[in-house]
Amino acid sequence: MILGRCPYCNSGNIEVRDKEIRGKKVKLYACTNAHWKTEDGEMFELREDASCEFRIWQNSLAKYGKWLTYKEVRSLLENETLEVELLSKKYGKKIYYSKQIVLNQEYGVSILWD
Repeated sequence: MILGRCPYCNSGNIEVRDKEIRGKKVKLYACTNAHWKTEDGEMFELREDASCEFRIWQNSLAKYGKWLTYKEVRSLLENETLEVELLSKKYGKKIYYSKQIVLNQEYGVSILWD
């Protein structure tokens, strides 16, 4: 499934890839020009034939109670910022709050903190 044009190399498309990390299935949104290799199934490195390094892991915001959907990644590719609802479990209470996220070349996405 193609989600949009790659914002980093402009010659590739962002596709959905199924991966398994520590026994859990997770989606990787990556450029068609990004080729990854792994030895242990957890640490992924770019192969020599890769010409782009765009990737966003579906669970990159999991510690904030958020898994990114196809629709959210499409919106992020088009608009470059996206408002998402995150969860904090501070002091044993669930607190929901909204923050903007942006593309980040090193981590995939970053939260814009005030």
